[in-house]
Amino acid sequence: MSVSTTRNRLLQALPPRELDQLLPQFERVDVHKGDVLASIGDPLEFAYFPEGGLSSNLMVTGEGRRIEVGCFGFEGMVSTATLLGSDRTPHEILVQVGGPWLRIRVKALRGAIQCSPTLHDLLLRYAHIQMMTVSQTAMSNAANTIEERLARWILMAHDRLEGDELPLTHDFLAIMLAAQRSSVTLAVQAVEGYGAIRAQRALIIVRDRGMLYDLAGKSYGPAEAEYERVIGPFRDKPPPHSG
Repeated sequence: MSVSTTRNRLLQALPPRELDQLLPQFERVDVHKGDVLASIGDPLEFAYFPEGGLSSNLMVTGEGRRIEVGCFGFEGMVSTATLLGSDRTPHEILVQVGGPWLRIRVKALRGAIQCSPTLHDLLLRYAHIQMMTVSQTAMSNAANTIEERLARWILMAHDRLEGDELPLTHDFLAIMLAAQRSSVTLAVQAVEGYGAIRAQRALIIVRDRGMLYDLAGKSYGPAEAEYERVIGPFRDKPPPHSG
């Protein structure tokens, strides 16, 4: 079925005429929690533009441990390797919260990029944001406490999901934070003790976004601000303030 509209914020940043020409080349698919849409080294057949949900770019160690290096939702696409000239995916793509996605064959997207400098420039700016996010994640994992990293990651999930209820398990959080599950449990309890969240089974409820922002400190914000500077707004929520 032909696609005529989209909730993907990255595609919405295109001029309306170009968006109207591009959308019929997409199809809409549903992805589900726990789906692995690509493994490291897989051939790139499709590029995906989420319209909802939350997914992660993961690296996998030789022992099979998964570590998140970036997350994305309706503000982004996967894989940026498509537009950087690679024919293989560099990350595992894991769906944490399901939703509708748009997909387009890589060959079709590359053809559209060749015909549209505007599209090419937009996707390169998004690739720039992704590289910033990877760098910020690396710095956060090395320099911040697990409570600060948890607050950052909850803010990133909150940016991309509707409402304040985030269906996230401790197992997923352990992947996101590059930490043991027992450490994640203690961090969740600590952040909950500050009144920033309420934790239930397989659910994190955001109670005070401003408090999360304060807890995250400088570990959160640079990539998000750069997205809004070079692409456009992607939050439906107001900027964080506490008090």
